[in-house]
Amino acid sequence: MQHTYSYEDVLAASERVNWRVEDIIGGDRRLDFTKAFLPEPLARVEELPFLNSFERRTLNQIRANTYLCMFGIVEEFILPFVLDHARPQLREDDYRVRALLQFAGEEAKHIQLFKRFREDFEQGFGTSCAVIGPADEIARAVLAHDPLSVALTVLHIEWMSQRHFVDSVKDDTVLDPQFKSLLKHHWMEEAQHAKIDTMMVEALADGRSPESIEAAVEGYLEIGGFLDAGLAQQVELDLQSLTAATGRTFSEDERAMYRECQMQANRWTYLGSGMTHPNVLKSFGRLGSAARERLEAVAPAFC
Repeated sequence: MQHTYSYEDVLAASERVNWRVEDIIGGDRRLDFTKAFLPEPLARVEELPFLNSFERRTLNQIRANTYLCMFGIVEEFILPFVLDHARPQLREDDYRVRALLQFAGEEAKHIQLFKRFREDFEQGFGTSCAVIGPADEIARAVLAHDPLSVALTVLHIEWMSQRHFVDSVKDDTVLDPQFKSLLKHHWMEEAQHAKIDTMMVEALADGRSPESIEAAVEGYLEIGGFLDAGLAQQVELDLQSLTAATGRTFSEDERAMYRECQMQANRWTYLGSGMTHPNVLKSFGRLGSAARERLEAVAPAFC
């Protein structure tokens, strides 16, 4: 099945939903730390019976902070990648160039939004929560791969964010309204980015041999493995943040249960939910049946 996306339509949609950072954060728009921030299908804190209600909410908020910081990290490599993709095409389709530059501008805005959120979060939460990085080192490691591998990773991330909002955030009535607003505004613009990513993947795959496609898919999986290793580090950092925020000392059995639960939660959130997204599978299928079959064989480990 072929998509019906066009750069002209994507640009028009992006211009309709455009928003300013100043309009959605700051002033009287504050986080409510009496509420959960991240939906349970992503946070999975209710699966930890040794935590009381306060500790579960605290871990939920730590995971939510990590969630937006993770998007800030990945957008640090998405931004230069999109600009590099746009540069050789400046004399071609005007709508294509404008859509790509709009994409890049929105990603820069999202990075600013997440930095501002981090400031508000740490001020209200009261405990500093570490996140993997530095972001520029992660970006260099990802961008060292074949551009098609990177494009597939970006495609995965954009459709992943769509799935999170539509499936888990949109109809959740117990989340903090301010955090939910940040997710909603991010989703509104990422909806167009996912379509551009689809077209970028096709452009980068055009004319490639089956062997080159296969190598690019393996590169995408290598990036996934690199990010998975980072998620394991983040699980430990979140545990340190939970300990600092609650003053709780956990037994070895509790720490083991935490690690198992939260590692799988993180894998689903950042890897499995993207690998199994129908539109990601369709894009891999358009690269050839072997590409889709490879993805389908790997994905269950992250679900």
